Amino acid sequence: MSALIRRYAAELCHKRMLKPNYPTLVLTCHVSTRVAPQLNGAAATTGLYGFDHLKNPKGFQRFVDDAIERSGELVNYISSMPSSAEVVRAMDEISNTVCCVVDSAELCRNTHPDREFVEAAGKASMRINEYLHYLNTNHTLYAAVKRAEKDGHLLTKEAHRAANQLRIDFEKGGIHLPPEKLARVNQLNLSILQLSREFGENITIDPGYVDIFPASRIPKHIHHLLKPIHRFTSGTSSGSLGSWNNMKEKGLRITTDHRTLVSVMHWVSDEEVRKMAYIQGNSVPHANLEVLDKLAAARHELAQMMGYRSYAEFVVKPNLASSPEVVISFLHEMSKMVRPRADEEFEAIKNFKREKCGQRCIDLEPWDETYYTAMMKSSAHNLDSSIVASYFPLPQCIEGLKVLVNSLFGAMLCNVPMAPGESWHPDVLKMSLHHPEEGDLGYLYLDLYSRKGKYPGCANFAVKGGCRISETEYQLPVVALLCNFSGSPGSSTVRLNHGDVETLFHEFGHALHSLFSRTDYQHFSGTRVALDFAEMPSNLFEYYAWDYRVLRTFAKHYSTGEIIPEKLVKSMQGARDMFAATELQRQVFYALADQTLFGEQPALPNDMSSILAEFKMQHTSWKHVEGTNWQIRFSHLVNYGAGYYSYLYAKCFAATIWKKLCQEDPLSLTAGTALRTKVLQHGGSKEPAELLNDLVGEGILKHCDGGIVPDITCFLEESRYKMLCHVEDDRARNGRVTATDQSPEVVKVSCPGSPVEFEKNSTII
Repeated sequence: MSALIRRYAAELCHKRMLKPNYPTLVLTCHVSTRVAPQLNGAAATTGLYGFDHLKNPKGFQRFVDDAIERSGELVNYISSMPSSAEVVRAMDEISNTVCCVVDSAELCRNTHPDREFVEAAGKASMRINEYLHYLNTNHTLYAAVKRAEKDGHLLTKEAHRAANQLRIDFEKGGIHLPPEKLARVNQLNLSILQLSREFGENITIDPGYVDIFPASRIPKHIHHLLKPIHRFTSGTSSGSLGSWNNMKEKGLRITTDHRTLVSVMHWVSDEEVRKMAYIQGNSVPHANLEVLDKLAAARHELAQMMGYRSYAEFVVKPNLASSPEVVISFLHEMSKMVRPRADEEFEAIKNFKREKCGQRCIDLEPWDETYYTAMMKSSAHNLDSSIVASYFPLPQCIEGLKVLVNSLFGAMLCNVPMAPGESWHPDVLKMSLHHPEEGDLGYLYLDLYSRKGKYPGCANFAVKGGCRISETEYQLPVVALLCNFSGSPGSSTVRLNHGDVETLFHEFGHALHSLFSRTDYQHFSGTRVALDFAEMPSNLFEYYAWDYRVLRTFAKHYSTGEIIPEKLVKSMQGARDMFAATELQRQVFYALADQTLFGEQPALPNDMSSILAEFKMQHTSWKHVEGTNWQIRFSHLVNYGAGYYSYLYAKCFAATIWKKLCQEDPLSLTAGTALRTKVLQHGGSKEPAELLNDLVGEGILKHCDGGIVPDITCFLEESRYKMLCHVEDDRARNGRVTATDQSPEVVKVSCPGSPVEFEKNSTII
């Protein structure tokens, strides 16, 4: 329950996200719901996701009514002072009952094609969140949880941990504050909820666009992504030299949403077109400048009322890192380590541009990066993206997920029919995770194709969290995996570029974390873990999308059935490694910017856009383009506020697990069983540091100034990052880092004795 709406999440870079709910309410439901029993046969009709209430939009109102009624009964029961074990169980059922509304409403709002359903889900979401405020400020529940935490008769460690977490989460909601302060905290929480929703809606409503004439300035193979437009121009008629007629000229409108923008940056050779699209795509929605300022201010005030110096401290404290100082120290070390190599890559791109377009091209601009790096990768490794995609038809990629499940866990992903009314769109598939000895372990909805009005990114939405109902009955987890691949199921041309394959595997890692969860309480189910641990499984599963031993089991040519050649995979890996420092630098910059935005605030308000612009020049090799504001479309600042560093933590943890457990045999049942039994099945019921050490032993994390940072040894040993090691070796000789005994090339980042401060006036190289 956290105590009923916690959210964590993810999207690699700024694309992939474990779709979260709203974190500022004490009673939280990140991955939980109570879903109606699975129906046998196709005769019975149900509602969305198996909820009988949701057969029509009006059902959401009754859904909320019933959740409030049942929660009220449980509150009354807890008031009668049952045993501590029964208090914890009843609190978990309140969470389960309320979260079924929250999670189903969020999934519906973001995916349903029917506006009536979307609007009804939005109203249900706001109403249930108002009820959550009542629960969060209920002193009877708070007192019962405190008594349970002190009770030595709770039978299990997980029950003790649940009582402790519930008490902490109540207090994070301000229940221990004086009435006037608590009232203000509640106002701030509602404001943060509304601002967060407004931020996302603005991105959907105002993606921006630029009109390009003539259409020939855009390569034909991406015309299908754009909207045809026309304009009338004046010209001479063929009949008379002096006669003028209006002529119709064809153009294209580039909608500058993220997916379209990436394609334009990649394929359009016309630099002016790329520039226009880049600037527009990073300048809208303008309304989010004010929304983000208000959000940062509200979060900062909330944190200070709770006794923290900043919202970053409020967010980071319960996680592995424990403090913003530990996070910033880790990020600064990474930034210094990566800068020399990133600068070398920048110069290489700039020189390549000059070779291609002559000395008239003096500067390298941000809109050049994707275009020229793609060209350089293709040239160096003889890669053609259409050839690569021909080996990844979407149905085969889904087969790849099935191969992983079978090989690693001895289980099966089986297509199962949906009852009438259960699905929200004809494209949606439903699968069961089935073990031959254990039976069904959970259910997965796949909604993989792009369509108008759908959540634009890739994400995992909770539908139901797993929990033990009785000695013999377990509530199975249900999740929905969303992507936005081009095409439709009936098309024979739905083939993924390899980046999409990696995204699919990333999101599948999140899904498995939920589906294999076997916690007693849904409070700890699946991805309800420490923020800086949540992305580890998803990052680990990206490795499987790159390993040839895995790819050869499913990557087959869409027409010939030929298995993907190993030589092609090696070329893909080489291309991936070419600008690894640039990409790593970008992620470090995002994480540092996130910590700055939600860190300690100056006495006088600052222009955040100017600060971030300067910050970009300090921590990346690329210039800032005046007038652009990348942050107004960067949803992670809302969904992962002060937690974006978690992606880098996850990359380092995943690198160590891959090398020590999976690399020797990526399809090993032994490795998969260890991953399931030592990490995935525990969800958040154990400390993440305990889980990590139990899985691979020492050498995966380090203690630093009261917090925990990843050991980056295995991360640096990977081919794409080995070029950073010589930089670290130089610094190691100056006492900045300690080299490992096993390999003189690889070093571990040391823990500085004092936190690294931001140097806003440092020299820009």
